[in-house]
Amino acid sequence: MDFDLTALETEVTYKILTACVQPRPIAWITTQDAEGRINAAPYSFFNVMGSAPPTVAIGLLADPLRGLKDSARNILETGEFVVNLVPYSLAEAMNITAVDAPSGTDELALAGLDPAPSRAVRPPRIEQSPVALECVVADTLTTGPNQTLVVGRVQSIHVADLFVKDGDRGYIHAEALDLIGRLHASSYARCTERFNLERPTWAASFAKPTEEG
Repeated sequence: MDFDLTALETEVTYKILTACVQPRPIAWITTQDAEGRINAAPYSFFNVMGSAPPTVAIGLLADPLRGLKDSARNILETGEFVVNLVPYSLAEAMNITAVDAPSGTDELALAGLDPAPSRAVRPPRIEQSPVALECVVADTLTTGPNQTLVVGRVQSIHVADLFVKDGDRGYIHAEALDLIGRLHASSYARCTERFNLERPTWAASFAKPTEEG
């Protein structure tokens, strides 16, 4: 079946995209407004886009009636945010911060989480999260009446010491982080099964040997 997205309602398009593009990493974003109030919310339209310079992209969706969440508004107004990653042990806490709370609510306090000072930006990271990417806004693109794409430049990454194998060489205990991903609706994924695939080289796998003589 082919879906013509130019003719479908937004709600139907969302269901198809989130059901097909999965799992998606979760950006558990902390921000701070001009008055110093902290907000936290998870976003699953997110991924890392490059390493030179280190870049992430986040899709901010606004409710047609309520508009942007506090966290999204803070990103656009202050130009700073922290992407905390979500381990399985904090899944419930992450879900609490997704609540449709009144504007100005401190979702970290609501979920029993602690803010910790960031190194390069004003918004705090989440103390309990094993990884935090401190970002500044590099660019934004309005892609729809209720949709904005934010490109962030990663200034600093905090990784809990427990998960660092060799800091000088950038080796991290990736499996031990036990990070979760978003699937569709209220479904999430945990990486409990893994497999390895070595990338083939043309010379070893496909190139024809040169003929001699």
